[in-house]
Amino acid sequence: QVQLVESGGGLVQAGGSLRLSCAASGRTFSQYAMGWFRQAPGKEREFVAAISWTGGKTYYADSVKGRLTISSDNAKNTVYLQMNSLKPEDTAVYYCAVPRNPTSDYDVQIGRNCYWGQGTQVTVSS
Repeated sequence: QVQLVESGGGLVQAGGSLRLSCAASGRTFSQYAMGWFRQAPGKEREFVAAISWTGGKTYYADSVKGRLTISSDNAKNTVYLQMNSLKPEDTAVYYCAVPRNPTSDYDVQIGRNCYWGQGTQVTVSS
């Protein structure tokens, strides 16, 4: 079992920045793929960004490319999402995901067979 705890959400004005963190615990593997999803009110959960288990590859949804950056610290089992130039349409609950197959970049990009955090609210005011 893996436990994921997100933090860093909050209220920010359009154009502002936030940095989300997700700390993972409960497994002994040293490196694994991690990702971020978000869900806005009345909408389905959607992929935002992911990082490969080696940390060498990153993946982004088209809507966030150039504004959001995912990174990881494997020594701390933590993944970050730096969010710049935020827009009101970025408002959502943001969830961290780790695939049950820890090295599966694909699973974490599609949100299949993953552990999930409890989510952190990001609200961007216009």
